[in-house]
Amino acid sequence: MKFSIVTFGCRVNQADSLQLEAQLRRNGAEAAGVEHADVVIVNTCSVTASADQGARQTIRRIARQNPSAKIIATGCYATRRPDDLSALPNVVRVVSNDEKLEFLLATDDRVPMTTAERFGAGEGACGAAIEPGMAGRTAFTLRVQTGCEQSCAYCIIPTTRGRGRSRPLHEVLREIATIVEAGFKEIAITGVHLGSYGRDLDRPGSLLELLRALDQLRADVTFRVSSLEPMDCPGELVDLIAASSGRFAPHFHLPLQHASDRMLSAMRRPYTLAYYRRLVDDIASRMPHASIGSDMIVGFPGESSDDFDANLAYLPDSPLTHLHVFPYSDREGTAASTMQSKVDGATIRSRGAQLRAIGSTLTRRFHERQRGSVRPGLTLEDGTLVVTDNYLKVRIPAGVSRNQRVHVRLLSATEGALVANC
Repeated sequence: MKFSIVTFGCRVNQADSLQLEAQLRRNGAEAAGVEHADVVIVNTCSVTASADQGARQTIRRIARQNPSAKIIATGCYATRRPDDLSALPNVVRVVSNDEKLEFLLATDDRVPMTTAERFGAGEGACGAAIEPGMAGRTAFTLRVQTGCEQSCAYCIIPTTRGRGRSRPLHEVLREIATIVEAGFKEIAITGVHLGSYGRDLDRPGSLLELLRALDQLRADVTFRVSSLEPMDCPGELVDLIAASSGRFAPHFHLPLQHASDRMLSAMRRPYTLAYYRRLVDDIASRMPHASIGSDMIVGFPGESSDDFDANLAYLPDSPLTHLHVFPYSDREGTAASTMQSKVDGATIRSRGAQLRAIGSTLTRRFHERQRGSVRPGLTLEDGTLVVTDNYLKVRIPAGVSRNQRVHVRLLSATEGALVANC
């Protein structure tokens, strides 16, 4: 059987897709482009209306390109609005997030695979183990937690992902050992609400406890910590990353969402701009080379000109290095969807454009500050693309294979020079 997986949205979805691909490969299935696949799994996102639309458009396109393909829709949109997707052409099954990682092992006829394809020879002759390059990725994205109980006013994810559930530490460490043995040299640790890791376990733990355990591993692997809520990034965690000597990448993603305290309160975000400012200023002062990204929402209900101006006052001189800007989108079932004083579409688009322009300036400034420095990195694709520890992507001349540790001198925003293999 030939399969293809199309993934939308966050690193959690990316991690889930990697696990699905690993299951399929172990059972003897072969990866292919969507136009040649027997089965296409579309792992959807539903954080905004445009994410929903993108999933629908993609499914229709796949059905046109490959009329014989059996399409399985899963992910957050599939969980939130299954009927929307089941009505689309070639969709043979819609799978909720709760079933996502188990449905391939099912024995009912809703899964369009034979028993031999589901339970093939495993790691034997017709099975394939995980390896760097799977799903086009050289680094491995490992989900250690799912679900969220934060209940931000705009967010549908607690509904589509459910309550917080963490994987026990011993299970995480066992899987990391398998990933490292397979040859992966970088692992991104991710979760829906990663900062809540361990709180729900029988023996409660914490993300800091997990990261300390990872720091003690005797393995050739670097960890990249995925998005963290600002209140879940204590000084001890910053201390650990700053002192890790390469075990943890100096790369933070800390969603601010808005620079107006009034908007933060309306969004049910449990911090203030002053708190956020102290956090990122501390990171930047201790690790000037670190990348610090943020998410921003424009057009939240009730956002006034003064509220938006708070973003313009803070962001340009902040130490942030890149921005992901999201136009507010009503999600039925959230508190924000029932709020009055909705911002009109033209204003949202204008404000979004202004923040994206600031984000571009912040990114250029960061690139310029890093010019001439030497950073460790990992080669991707055919070996000519390097992602540095601080998340810069630069091209180097051919001559190094994929998945190799290198040091590169940063010549520009897109070009680097190989200094030494390591």
